[in-house]
Amino acid sequence: MIPQKNHFSDANEWDEPEEAIRVYSKEEIVALQQHNATNYRSLSPWKIILAQALITAISMLLWSVFGEPVGISLYTQSAFLGGLICVLPATLFLIRLELAKKSQRLNPGSFIAALVSGEFIKIVVTLMMFLGIAYYFPGVLWVPLLVTYLLALKCVWLAWLWR
Repeated sequence: MIPQKNHFSDANEWDEPEEAIRVYSKEEIVALQQHNATNYRSLSPWKIILAQALITAISMLLWSVFGEPVGISLYTQSAFLGGLICVLPATLFLIRLELAKKSQRLNPGSFIAALVSGEFIKIVVTLMMFLGIAYYFPGVLWVPLLVTYLLALKCVWLAWLWR
């Protein structure tokens, strides 16, 4: 049969779903999460910041081997600055989100606005720190700085392993 122009099916197959959709209350979701807690573990973003600081310290320790006097050298200081460029903006971003959560007028729109403004703050602070270090520390070693920055930045991926 060839369908005719402007001919629609009389059956209302889209009106009624084949299976019922159940909406769970908040209490039921919490009970389900507690029942199967291993599948619903949450990871605090503050733990990610702590892990970034830990990765920075480990990188500083590893880069200290390359200095002329083994210990605190320009390699170690450059690695510290690289980790600081990652940890400080991420901490500011997280503080911005925490302040938005504690706001009295929390709704999806204001939370999205806090998320976007927090990310903007994070990007601006990161760029300003890179420019400030390039300007005020002309003798900085860029390889330890960038390697530590990237290691701390990708530390977020380790968070999925902790879950």
